[in-house]
Amino acid sequence: MDFTQNHFELFGLPQSYALDRGQLDSAYRELQNTVHPDRFAAQPDAEQRVAMQWATQVNEAYQTLKHPVSRGVYLLKLQGIDALDASNTKMAPAFLMQQMEWREAIDEARAGKRLDALDALTDDLRAAHRRIEAQLAELIDRAHDFAAASDAVRQLRFMDKLIAEVGDVYEELES
Repeated sequence: MDFTQNHFELFGLPQSYALDRGQLDSAYRELQNTVHPDRFAAQPDAEQRVAMQWATQVNEAYQTLKHPVSRGVYLLKLQGIDALDASNTKMAPAFLMQQMEWREAIDEARAGKRLDALDALTDDLRAAHRRIEAQLAELIDRAHDFAAASDAVRQLRFMDKLIAEVGDVYEELES
């Protein structure tokens, strides 16, 4: 195995945002089975350490590619772009307005203890998440517009946080 491989090469997958999750999962299980440290328990210490390094790299690569935001950040990093650069906080005005509306909807659902409103909001947020993911695949894989993809990654990261916030409100209201 080659420690210089990028995550996609490691799993034998094409370097693209649009990813076949089944192929990723299958390649992960196969690699984990090959490099799992337990398989090297009777080997010399040096081989055990290398197996542990491989298992760690395989786990990190899998976690990165499995999550849409992390995968986008990683693909942009391969292009020399830091998508989550703290100095770049620019967002499209329409997205900022939508963000404010979603936050108001969360506050209203919380105040009114309306689980039905949270259900509808969750559906809306997940649909928006899927749209941004599709846009990100287009921007990275076909248009190679990495600046716009960086903006989309930040939007997707925001969506993840907002979906998690809605989950927190569910827990708050159900307890």
